[in-house]
Order: sequence, then C-alpha cells, then structure tokens
Amino acid sequence: MDLGLAGKNVVVTGAAQGIGAAVSWTLAAHGCRVVALDYNVDQLDKTVAAINDAGRTAIGYQLDVRDSAAVERLIDRVDTEFGPIDVLVNVAGVLRLGRAIDLTDEDWATTFDVNVSGVFYMSRAVGRRMSARGRGAIITVGSNAGSVPRMKMAAYAASKAASAAFTKNLGLELASTGVRCNVVSPGSTDTPMLRGMWTDDSCVRDTLEGSLSAHRVGIPLRKLADPSDVADAVAFLASDRAGHVTMHDLCVDGGAALGA
Repeated sequence: MDLGLAGKNVVVTGAAQGIGAAVSWTLAAHGCRVVALDYNVDQLDKTVAAINDAGRTAIGYQLDVRDSAAVERLIDRVDTEFGPIDVLVNVAGVLRLGRAIDLTDEDWATTFDVNVSGVFYMSRAVGRRMSARGRGAIITVGSNAGSVPRMKMAAYAASKAASAAFTKNLGLELASTGVRCNVVSPGSTDTPMLRGMWTDDSCVRDTLEGSLSAHRVGIPLRKLADPSDVADAVAFLASDRAGHVTMHDLCVDGGAALGA
C-alpha cells in the first residue's frame, strides 16, 4: 500500500536494532529519507549500511537522548543539512528488571532518563520546529506494560505510562498547528530486549500461554510480534492515511493486554 511517505524526512531514535531498526527499514522502504540515531554507534552503522545497500536512503548519527544539549545540536544540524523533519519516531528505550522495592536509584533514574526525558528532549526540539511550519507527525513507541501491571517491571512500566501521557498532552497542545502526536504500544516483540529477559524455554511458553504465578495472561493470537508488525503501525500513523488521528495509543500486542 502506498502511504504517501516518499520523500519525507524521518528521524528515528533507538534505530540500531530491534523495533527501531525495523521502523527505519520500513520507513525507508516507503521512500523516506531516514536519519537514524542511537548510542550504540557500531550496530547503528551496520543497520544504516544495510539500508543503503538495499537501495534506500539512511544516515546515522550517534546520540545519547539523555543529553538535551546534544539533542538540540543534532536536530539543528539535521534541519540545516537535510531540511525540515516531517516525522519523529521515539523508539530509544531501556529495561531494568526487578521488584519495585529492590530497584536501585540508578535503575530508576536511568530508566526515566532514557524512556521519558529522552522522549521529552527529542519531541520538544522537533515539535517546536514542526509547529512553526504547521505540519508533522510524532510517534512514541511505548508498551502495553504502561497500561497493565507486570511483575518486576515497575520502572519500565511507569516510564512507558509517562511517555505515553506526555505524547498525548503534546498532541493536544500542537493540534491547532497541524502536528499530530500518537503512541504505538507493543507487547512481547521478538527483539534482543525480550530475549535478554528469557532464561530458559519456560519463559517462551509463559509469554505465549501466560503465567498464573506472574498474574499474566498469554497472547491470544498465540505468537510474538515481529518488529515489522510494530513498524507497520508506526508507518500508518506517520502517513497522511492517519491524517485525522492524534492523541491515540495503538496497541500492537496480539491481545495480551485484553484491550486495556
């Protein structure tokens, strides 16, 4: 399906691997010029090179989204060298597992610095320019954990709830300028982050079938999401096909949150 994205300038954070890489690939395949950002520059370079080798257009920059000054400098550079940013996709995120009462100050601070402050810094820098031009789309990749409690995920879930709430508020404030702001909330997705949580085959089974001891239902569609499933949802919200959609949270989790 032609989403009318060809020629748009897109910025994607957390673009080195997982969902961020899939978003970069998908938007590039739709004809976007992708500015891929990540702290992991080695993996980022591989992803960008692969996209370009496939005949698409991408350029990568190392960025720590926790550094507000660095964010402003880079967005200035992109705006000057590549032209106006049409779409921002906030994907960069970290996961620190642990019971709430066992989390360290550093666990909590790092989670919020990346997952919330990073979204704020990027959205502020890009949103300011979009609103001045009267157009643009901002999509934040959240998580279904932001609406359904998960064992040992208090910091992550709280941060994702916060970033979703921020994005919706931003969407309300920028609506009159023509800028749309939406959230995509994946569930269990086949990424290095998810596989890093698994210790044995029972973890895979519990993810698909549910776990009574963890007070968690399984995935009604009986499969993990592929990163491309999430990327397709992002591409729709970035496109003019979603031209009347803003402040929406699109859950892509195979029904795991039971529609919450």
